[in-house]
This record gives sequence, structure tokens and C-alpha cells, in this order.
Amino acid sequence: MPEISALQKFTCPACGAQAEWNPAKQGLICPFCGTESPYKADPSTGAIAEIDLVTALRELSDDQRGWQAERRSVQCQSCRAVMVYDPTRVGQNCEFCGSPALVPYEEIKAPIRPQSLLPFKLPRTAVHDSIRQWWGGRWFAPNALKRRALVDQIKGLYIPYWTFDARVHCPWTAEAGHYYYVQERVRDNQGRWQTRQVRKVRWEPASGAIDHFFDDEPVPGTTGVQRDLLKAVEPFPTRELVPYDPSYLSGYVVEHYQVVLVDAVRQSRESMNAQLRSMCAREVPGDTHRNLRIFPSYSGETFKHILVPIWLLTYTYGSRTYQVVANGYTGRLAGHYPKSAWKIAGAVLLAIIVLLIVLFLTEGA
Repeated sequence: MPEISALQKFTCPACGAQAEWNPAKQGLICPFCGTESPYKADPSTGAIAEIDLVTALRELSDDQRGWQAERRSVQCQSCRAVMVYDPTRVGQNCEFCGSPALVPYEEIKAPIRPQSLLPFKLPRTAVHDSIRQWWGGRWFAPNALKRRALVDQIKGLYIPYWTFDARVHCPWTAEAGHYYYVQERVRDNQGRWQTRQVRKVRWEPASGAIDHFFDDEPVPGTTGVQRDLLKAVEPFPTRELVPYDPSYLSGYVVEHYQVVLVDAVRQSRESMNAQLRSMCAREVPGDTHRNLRIFPSYSGETFKHILVPIWLLTYTYGSRTYQVVANGYTGRLAGHYPKSAWKIAGAVLLAIIVLLIVLFLTEGA
């Protein structure tokens, strides 16, 4: 990938304003006059290589750090998210929680630069429509909330992710349980003898091994977006990644990763081990099992640091803050919203009335 000057600006050739990445046209477009910038990011240049994890944990070289463009980092004192802006942008609130309490963020080392990213594909107008439809299906949301023009507050953000690859050989041991049935004579409540069938379990040792390749196991590097919402809008299709180019970031805010590589490795390993345990459990013969133990051996471990696009709506209702998140590539959407106590009480009351009617009709029959 050609070197991008730290001072390079993606200016509109017609009016001189800052051109921004347009998801609908997949190019740099002036938001004021609509002129298309002649600069084109070339996704075919450069290779998106996997970085050896063991080597990286020892030390990353300086040429893998930095943003390749002049940036300014600020940290929110409320949610602790770190945002990376164009240095000319000032006076903004936190993009994640809306707090104005932003302070300059300084770090000992420059950040690990994303090697690749997933460009925005879903335009803002499509997100507006999706969120409006989503609101329409939230039956328990307060009516006052639905009347608010919240979609005007949607923001496009690039958030950090780590992805991990690994080959795993995993022996396992367990006790396999096989069901069998016996007849037993027991007394009922009247003292009469009855025969019933009772299930028993025959336990026997079992062992085996599985081989598996984990490909692009994701670990979010963000602290600004709620994890359950991110999980709900995944996956971000990593096969569509393009080499990192600052032009894709023009017009958007980038979140600096707050989950560092060492912690991301630990989270990834925990997730992989949980998946391996489930895989091994399916290999145990019989009807049930107990005392399953796994002994995974990892090799060929690599990682990528990537940026993925989201559209984020953050709003307050009462004393609480809520988020709605849309995958900026696939359009998948998830969110949290307040519930109306009156609507919930009305639904419960209606259910009780219906139940009483059913009981009355049943007794009358």
C-alpha cells in the first residue's frame, strides 16, 4: 500500500471542503457540493497478512504503529472510551455516551495500527429507515420516546476488533453414561404395591481427540459500545476486509482500542476453550457424560487488528443511557430501550382478564 502523508487532506476539488467516505457510492464525496474526489482507495494493493502472535507479544516494530495520518486522541471521563479525531475537529461530546467530559489522551507508545478494515457499506438513510422500523416493533417502549426524532442523532464510527487464528489439537477424557431401565416395586399413597420403570446410568471411561482450526475468532477492542449489542450485530464479514487506508476514515470517528493485545489474547483463548469443550462433549459416546476434561495444544497462532463500521445511536431517557447499534456493513441491528410501566401493567391485566374468561368458560362447559 502506498505511503499516505500524515498531512494529506482529502479535500473537495470543487469547493475545498473535506471530502468524506460515502458508503452508497463507495468513494470520497463532498458533503456540501456533492463532488466526487479523484482520490481512490485501492483495496487490491497490499496484503492483509496474519501477524505471528508469539512474536507480537514480545515486541511490535515501530512500522506497525501509528495512524499514517495526523490524529488527536481524547478520552471520555464517563465511559472511558478513547476516540481518534482529525486534529482540526473540536468541541464535540463523547460519541458513545454523549458526555462532554473529554480530556486529551496520551499514551507511552503509539497504538498498533490497524492493518485492515471493513469499509462502511450501509448508508445513513438506510439506517434511519431500519431504526424507525425497529422502534415500530417495540410495543412496550413509551409513546413519548417514539415521538422523539432520535434518528437524527445517529453517528458513524469505526471501532477496533482483534481477530485470532489458531490450530488446536485437543485430547479429552470423560466418563460416558449409558442409560438403562429396571423395574422397581413401590407403594403408592394408598399403600398398594405398584411396578414402575426407573432409569439408571452405567458409567464407563471414554477418551478421544479433536483437531480444529479457528479462523478470525473476534474479540472487540471497544469499551464504548455495549458488548451484548455488538454480539447481536455480529458477524462482521472479515473476508471482505480491505488494506488499511486513511481515506476510508474520512468523515468518521475512530475508537482507539482499550482492550490491549494481551487481554484480547486471554479473552480469545477463553472463548476457544469454551468452544472446544462443547466440541469434545459432542464426541463423548453414550447418552450423557460427566467429568469432561480437555487438554488443548495451540499452534500457528496469528492475529489481526482491524476496524469495523457501526452506526450508533446513544440517547437518554429518564436517568439512564441507551444504545442502538447497526452493523455498518450488513445492516444487522440491535438495541436497548426503556419499558413503559403502564404498558406492562396493562398487558399483565389483560392477560389476567383473558385467563379468568377462559377459566369461567371452562367451568361453565
